[in-house]
Amino acid sequence: MSTLPLEGLKVLDFCWVAVGPMTTKYLSEYGATVLRVESAKRPETLRRAGPFAGGQSGINRSGYFANYNANKYGLSIDMGHPKAPELILRIAQWADVITENFTPGTLERWGLGYDELSRVNPRIVLFSASMLGRGGPMQTQPGFGAVLSSLAGYTNIIGWPDRGPVNPYGAYTDFVCPKFAVVAILAAVDRQRATGRGTHLDMSQLETSLHFGGPMLLDADVNGREPELVGNRHPAASPHGAYPCAPDVSGETDRWITIAVFTDEQWAALRDEMAADGVTDAQSGEFRTFRVRKAHEDKLDGIIAGWTANHDRHGLMRRLQAAGVPAGVVNDTRDLFEDAQLQHRNHFTWLDHPEMGPYATDYTESHLSATPGRLDRPAPLLGQDTEHALCEIIGLSEAEYRELEEAGALE
Repeated sequence: MSTLPLEGLKVLDFCWVAVGPMTTKYLSEYGATVLRVESAKRPETLRRAGPFAGGQSGINRSGYFANYNANKYGLSIDMGHPKAPELILRIAQWADVITENFTPGTLERWGLGYDELSRVNPRIVLFSASMLGRGGPMQTQPGFGAVLSSLAGYTNIIGWPDRGPVNPYGAYTDFVCPKFAVVAILAAVDRQRATGRGTHLDMSQLETSLHFGGPMLLDADVNGREPELVGNRHPAASPHGAYPCAPDVSGETDRWITIAVFTDEQWAALRDEMAADGVTDAQSGEFRTFRVRKAHEDKLDGIIAGWTANHDRHGLMRRLQAAGVPAGVVNDTRDLFEDAQLQHRNHFTWLDHPEMGPYATDYTESHLSATPGRLDRPAPLLGQDTEHALCEIIGLSEAEYRELEEAGALE
């Protein structure tokens, strides 16, 4: 369809790194006009993060940045310039939503806090995301998602019993918070359209991420139990782990399968599949019940690993699933591009970037039957749309634009 559900929604986007750009990508994918403000004097962190196209670094060559910024217009404005606040207030009169994930107080230092923005546009929805939320003794705590994983307690529960704790992969909180952020923004827009009033949404990434530690927090509060480092194991399942498999047809050797047995029926099915291949060690009485399997888990894992090492991971996964045993292969990045299910759903959309050439970006995980989203423009080069956005979208005259350009407010 030509009409997208968020068509007509106007967003001024100050977000950077991951949580913010991931949030506004959802909006742009479903039709919102997103003007993304950057600065050449302090380039967006992800523009300097790999992987880089062709292995060659450059401000416009980051695949990481490109993945989260498709469908957006790129403006480059020197926010330290004295004319910048006046320009932003002009754009704010056009916008329905303004998004930012700076350290709390940054917008206010520029004279662009919610009070100032709402004076020029009472309907404005300002979305602010920060490490710990606004106010309080730690509101200016600096850091990225890896720091938040530690503050939320997740680093303390991830790792092997005989080693130190480790972080979840990447900036964990950045990847879970956008789902909450999008819902909050759309709710505020719905209220804006119904009442004509704006609002300031203040999201704490720490508080959002605590949602996923609910059982752990309850166990500590109610039962006084602190979780321990258990590697891949699970308190209610045995066996439960990742096991090595045979090399695949390409010769890759680092191949694995996960197996998770939660019931006696699943255990009996796994034991029978192993016995069919001549592996009878698991028939021992020391593995008969869940409680005794837990007591001999190291030995059991060794038996299973010896069996899985002789099997192709995909073939073994299908065989175990058919027998009623929960199992799944461990994919690497290349596997994801070759995955038949993801290909069927067109999860990876290829866009043609003016400097990098063709690159893959994630399509939204939710497909709306009547109004599907669309990704049709690559991430912008730094500042590539400044003139178009300010003159054609915002409505600055050519004289106004040239005055800002000559003054150095536009980079």
